[in-house]
Amino acid sequence: MINCHYRLQSPRRIGLDFIEEELTDNKVVVRPTYLSICAADERYYQGQRDPETLKKKLPMSLIHEAVGEVLRDPKGEFAPNTKVVLIPNTPTEHDSIVKENYLRSSKFRASGFDGFMQNVVLMDRDRIIPYKNVEDRIAVLLELMSVTMNALEHFNQYSHLKKQTLGVWGCGNVGYVTALILKKIYPNAKIIVFGTNINKLHYFQFADATYLINDIPEDVHVDHAFECVGGHSAENAINQIIDLINPQGSIALMGVSEDLVGINTRMVLEKGITILGNSRSGREDFEAAIKFLDDFPETKEYFGRIISEEIVVKSIADMTRAFEVDNDADFKTIMKWDI
Repeated sequence: MINCHYRLQSPRRIGLDFIEEELTDNKVVVRPTYLSICAADERYYQGQRDPETLKKKLPMSLIHEAVGEVLRDPKGEFAPNTKVVLIPNTPTEHDSIVKENYLRSSKFRASGFDGFMQNVVLMDRDRIIPYKNVEDRIAVLLELMSVTMNALEHFNQYSHLKKQTLGVWGCGNVGYVTALILKKIYPNAKIIVFGTNINKLHYFQFADATYLINDIPEDVHVDHAFECVGGHSAENAINQIIDLINPQGSIALMGVSEDLVGINTRMVLEKGITILGNSRSGREDFEAAIKFLDDFPETKEYFGRIISEEIVVKSIADMTRAFEVDNDADFKTIMKWDI
């Protein structure tokens, strides 16, 4: 089968490659319907990764957040037109201790091999999960939700039981989704969001309190914290968390930084703080995200509020426009994939 892969050839230049792919009994053919642009995709598109990384990984199809419809399943397990969410993490082995998204042997879409910007995608059958009762434009956020679910699994496993006040640092997409899920999972906890953009903080209407990071009352402290900042600002965010967290609290790191981050290890030791690393997600986290939407259907409206732009994509020019628009968007840019 000849398939069309829309690949980033070089920064800000998307081209079309025709790829011959083999249809096997274990491959389910899925037509993408909605794709969502992540900050990692944007860094590749804008050429903000280091030159060696770009040289090694390009050309490559971007996007690891997608939903689609089944076109063909040789085994008949998935009926045609079944709506499915696509799992970007692709493990090559199983470990009884280490989760699939932390195995060094796992591959990840749009980070070393082609993402979902294709006419159709050949998916291993365990890499797709059906969903119902949710709009496609909301379901495309399931990957982002699954990342929070992965972090919550760690949090529940390693944090102490006192969870009266939970802090979320970061007022972007990850911070919003994490704060919203925390509010539902821990309804008796006080959820506080700390950010740098007052306009974005206005979106967090479900939170119990929001503060600009340079205007925090002296009596504010948290039992545990979720760092959703990443980038150059991660260092300041983590150190502020260390200052404000109560003794023996846990810090869930969720923001990705390209540079080394210096933190106040002396106070980490003095307070007995637990630092939890979190990255990406696996199948069980997607299943948890789908269950969350079933259990809390009222959150669908809130998730929809962080869709800043929806671009109908019928050409490479539309793809380029979507990435350029996303670069200036407050929250999420999604693509309705009509290519």
